Amino acid sequence: MSGPADALTPMLATLSTRRAFDGDGSWVFERKLDGVRVLATRRQDEDPRLVSRNGLSLNATYPEVVEALAAQAPGDFTVDGEIVALRRGRTDFALLQQRMGLTDPSAVGASPVRVTYYLFDLLRLDGRDTTALPLRARKALLRDTFGFRPPLRFTPHRNHYGEDLLDRACSRGWEGLIAKRADAPYVHRRSSDWLKLKCSGGQEFVIGGFTEPAGTRVGLGALLLGHYQDGVLRYAGRVGTGFDTATLRSLRHRLDGLARRTSSFPADEVRERAVHWVHPELVAQVAFTEWTTAGLLRHPRYLGLREDKPAREVVREQPAGRKR
Repeated sequence: MSGPADALTPMLATLSTRRAFDGDGSWVFERKLDGVRVLATRRQDEDPRLVSRNGLSLNATYPEVVEALAAQAPGDFTVDGEIVALRRGRTDFALLQQRMGLTDPSAVGASPVRVTYYLFDLLRLDGRDTTALPLRARKALLRDTFGFRPPLRFTPHRNHYGEDLLDRACSRGWEGLIAKRADAPYVHRRSSDWLKLKCSGGQEFVIGGFTEPAGTRVGLGALLLGHYQDGVLRYAGRVGTGFDTATLRSLRHRLDGLARRTSSFPADEVRERAVHWVHPELVAQVAFTEWTTAGLLRHPRYLGLREDKPAREVVREQPAGRKR
């Protein structure tokens, strides 16, 4: 049985390029959601708590989710899922950004962004730890125990992969698929029992600096990005697209408060002019096409800040079994 220290630590998937799976139902396949990972827990006679991957309380940001969970029949549970914002049926991280970080009740109530909490796992029910049960059993309990009305949804799955399943997911504008071993327990760490099958490149990066804007641009020119390798922040390139004016101004304000004099990338030469270095605390979600042989991002595009992932945990994602 997991101890209290592990209780709100989520299970994480491993990036994979695998495209062949046995057809015996030993794996299930869920839609990869582009939102904020959230564990929700409720003890008997207490209000539900929403907790981010890095341990932050999200109750004030998503009160409608708290209310929906409080109305559930089980009075004691822990569930795992993802809070997303949907635009035309697709998860939209940029849209969710308009809700992330809001905590003032009037601002939250005035926001036009509606969120959905997709539940995909059950860790505890009525005081009993369910993490040792097979995934299929946990999902069946979750589906049968909870009432799924907006903003709560059950995350469906397919039992067979099929050669075109990922292609069809990508053609619908999905982020990809999550392949999960049907008989696997829930573990509070990254595991190869859950695999990320992505449609395109993209992950989180630490912001280590920025450049001055040029011409009519305001705020900043580009963000300088990195990831940790053996405890050292390594330079991964710059991103200068994907921003609107409000975002540029907001980012500049936050980054000015993190200013430092020396480079955030001590092991790498950064050939940029008019650089402002910052303490590596903010994490950005970035889409890109591929990595270059020099370890830099090709065609990166800024998607938004991630408040749910600690900077020190950001590493270059590597498909299982592949070396740098």
